[in-house]
Amino acid sequence: MAIGDYPAEYNPKIHGPYDPARFYGKPDTPFGQVKVGEIGAWLGRRDKSPRALAGVFSRTFWRWQHKYMQPKRTGIAPFFQVIVGGMVFFYAINYGKLKHHRNYKYH
Repeated sequence: MAIGDYPAEYNPKIHGPYDPARFYGKPDTPFGQVKVGEIGAWLGRRDKSPRALAGVFSRTFWRWQHKYMQPKRTGIAPFFQVIVGGMVFFYAINYGKLKHHRNYKYH
């Protein structure tokens, strides 16, 4: 499988039109239904390769697109989500510089 190809599990005769927000692999127990004693086995079944991680981020992005950006009458929510996400990101990368500017009552 090369970059940009359909997943190996995708079959157009079974699944119909391709949806980039859908996982076409073998379904597993959702994390919310896993018992505490089974968490280790559940994590062991996960694919931890860089390709799988890229697929997770891609599906998440497309789910967000389908829910917030691509409806016919989209609202202002996705723009605020991007702005708040940018604010959190830049605060996190500048935290080392910002922590030196704290005002303490006693020093």
